[in-house]
Amino acid sequence: MTMLALGNQSAVTRFTVQCFSDKQDLQTPLFTVFLLAFLIILIGNIIVIATITLSAQLHKPMYMFLGSLSFLDISSTSTILPKLLAMLHTQDKTISFSGCMVQLYFFMAFACIEFILLSAMSYDRYVAICYPLHYALRMSLKHCAKIILGVWAAGLLDPVIHTLLTANLSFCSSNHINHFFCDLTPLLKLSCSDTSPIEMITYIYGVIVVISTFTITSVSYVFILYKILKIHSSQGQKKAFSTCTSHLTCVIIFYGTIICLYMRPTKSISPNQDTFALLYVVLVPVLNPFIYTLKNKEFKDNLWKMKTRISSNLISVKCTMKSLSRLINCGCKA
Repeated sequence: MTMLALGNQSAVTRFTVQCFSDKQDLQTPLFTVFLLAFLIILIGNIIVIATITLSAQLHKPMYMFLGSLSFLDISSTSTILPKLLAMLHTQDKTISFSGCMVQLYFFMAFACIEFILLSAMSYDRYVAICYPLHYALRMSLKHCAKIILGVWAAGLLDPVIHTLLTANLSFCSSNHINHFFCDLTPLLKLSCSDTSPIEMITYIYGVIVVISTFTITSVSYVFILYKILKIHSSQGQKKAFSTCTSHLTCVIIFYGTIICLYMRPTKSISPNQDTFALLYVVLVPVLNPFIYTLKNKEFKDNLWKMKTRISSNLISVKCTMKSLSRLINCGCKA
């Protein structure tokens, strides 16, 4: 434990991280599992972003939001998993104080962005189903781009106060984080300072961000459900609701885990419950590309076209290389 004496208190310059278990025989399996999950997240979300970017037919608001969500999933997991993998591989389970604060800031920022982005996506579905004739006007690509920029700006500003206040706390009793990354709750439990102001701000921000976005999402789906029930044909109802099921599934998983973890007093959260963080740190980013694309015929068709186009280009390149090789060989023989 590296500490600098400051009167009766001490300032921690490094933290140690629990990383699930101290047992040596579990380190390699944990490293393998998280490496596989990280690769799936990267590959799955990069495929989504590439397909949307390269397919002109997918240049629509719904897919712009989906591409932003995929980029967010890559960003949020890259904040935590690379450092976790390094600690599991090297067994050096320490992180600098500044590194911990940076990780805390970006984790909270990306979580906030996801809340707002999911509510924006629910509004997009609400306009598409309830006002289909006005959809092109109310959700134009330009308007959609402004919404996405606003979502990211708001999310990046949200955790600034939390991070600054946490960075000024005193950690005089221990520097051991009983978690697998620098999250707000484990850090508050380590501090010997008065953490009630930060907890109060967390609840206030929770009401502003979590409850407000959840309300927007819930109200949107109430109107969507009402509109769907008014559709006379069962085929039409099924088609309309199918455009929302993927988003609704992700909303339930994400909101459920976040609310269960953070909308309670710090002291009531036990270390065992911190493993629920895996649901939104790892499981949600792994599932998102599959949830949003498996039942989306338009996306799958464009993905197949892109795959076919790339395969054709590779075959053309291969044939060109063979032709050049033959020409070079003939030239050498001559």
